[in-house]
Amino acid sequence: MIIESANWKYTMRRWTSFDPGRRGFLGAGLLAAGGAALSAGNASGQSAHGAGHPAPPSTGTTGKADHRAAHGAMITVGDVDNERNGFDPTAMLTDWDMGTVSTLPDGRTLRTFEVAAEDKEIEIAPGVMFPAWTFNGRVPGPALRAKEGERLRIVFRNNGSHPHSMHFHGIHAARMDGIPGAGLINPGEEFVYEFDAKPFGCHLYHCHALPLARHIHKGMYGLFVIDPDPARHPDQANVARSRLRGTPENAEWQELAMVMNAFDTTFDGENEFYACNTIAHCYAKKPIKILRDRPVRIYLVNVTEFDPINSFHLHANFFDYFDQGTTLTPTSKTVDLIVQCQAQRGILEFSFKDHEPGLYMFHAHQSEFTELGWMGMFDVVEVLS
Repeated sequence: MIIESANWKYTMRRWTSFDPGRRGFLGAGLLAAGGAALSAGNASGQSAHGAGHPAPPSTGTTGKADHRAAHGAMITVGDVDNERNGFDPTAMLTDWDMGTVSTLPDGRTLRTFEVAAEDKEIEIAPGVMFPAWTFNGRVPGPALRAKEGERLRIVFRNNGSHPHSMHFHGIHAARMDGIPGAGLINPGEEFVYEFDAKPFGCHLYHCHALPLARHIHKGMYGLFVIDPDPARHPDQANVARSRLRGTPENAEWQELAMVMNAFDTTFDGENEFYACNTIAHCYAKKPIKILRDRPVRIYLVNVTEFDPINSFHLHANFFDYFDQGTTLTPTSKTVDLIVQCQAQRGILEFSFKDHEPGLYMFHAHQSEFTELGWMGMFDVVEVLS
């Protein structure tokens, strides 16, 4: 990895509170540049879902030559090969896996998902390879989305080289918990998790095999969103409809799936790269296009291993925050920074309708995380180009 700044090592020592040598920063880049990959794999990425539902604006280049100079041009040089990875962080923002729907004998909806564990080498920064363990060949895994009250069936196959499971943050029976004896399976085996979708909110799933830190850090996690059923919340039905995918009210929102994560490329228990949706500085290089007159909703989860907390800060604006996403009224109003411990998550809602068009930064408010990959831009526009 190359940094666009003269005397970068001296600059980083001045700008941040950490020693690049302690992180093995140069060692990680040289190791990757020399092609010293520790494992390899190959799989196709997760296909798009939610056909017929209007997608939020896509990410693209802005034509503004100076946007990469933000934070002193401390940004990775070059591009990650998304096609080789089998996933694109831009597509991940709106790629909701809605599963397949059928009807149970009692008339309820059954929503079925298929997920496979797989060993796979991925590129997390230009020239930096990481031997990941994945769900459906991507990190983070597919963003599963359902409706409150539906019956969920997740068919899990372990095509990897280690025992794995899926532990869902939700309400379910003990035998569906994804721990030893309750859904943790060996390579070549299959397990079917089945439970009702509750409570509504912004949740996550992750492997719960031991050692837990290794299985999570290697990439085995993903968003798990349950939309509220407006019929169950008559006093706030309009708000519930705005969150329910497929409704006209929901189509007004620009919804984004964001997973904060990090990577220890030297396997010393300390991270060398930080990101949102895996690829360092991906949204700094390709800012996320946002229509000024439509509100924004972010489903945000933190799965950063080896650091006690992560954070999200929005420049020049404020948002309402719904911790865990399990309420229809904000738990924090008019804030521009929230902190999440590992596995904490929530929903952010905001608008740029009173702003002039332009580039608006977002990032972790730990300077070290920002300089090492966790920083991006919203490109607020009047119309999509």
